[in-house]
Amino acid sequence: MLKGLTTVRFQAADLAAAKAWYSEFLGVAPYFERPGYIEFRIGDYQHELGIVDVGALSQLGGSAPVATGPAGAVTYWHVDDVTATIERLLPLGAKPHEPLRDFGGFIVASVIDPFGNILGLMHSPHYLEVLGKVKG
Repeated sequence: MLKGLTTVRFQAADLAAAKAWYSEFLGVAPYFERPGYIEFRIGDYQHELGIVDVGALSQLGGSAPVATGPAGAVTYWHVDDVTATIERLLPLGAKPHEPLRDFGGFIVASVIDPFGNILGLMHSPHYLEVLGKVKG
């Protein structure tokens, strides 16, 4: 049974560029780095966003399928304001993916980062409710 989110992992052909881009967007440097991999801790629960160099995957015994367009599961990260977050991401080089939609108070959208990964954004009343109980 799934217990909770541990790490979301993206891929990048240029890990140094991905490190710079995500550090700028997130406002923090990676907390963990090793050759071919970086990891950020972000948000209220310090969830992990890892980025692996696609070239390093083969050295680790894995493979890095190259998609011709956006691919993978969409993970939605809670944000306070989806529109404001998109307005911050687009000048940094992200491209629109899914348009802003409202599902009864759950506001969602997604962008594609400069490395081809889908970055989902959501303002979630459920997230806020759980956070309120935890921080209670």
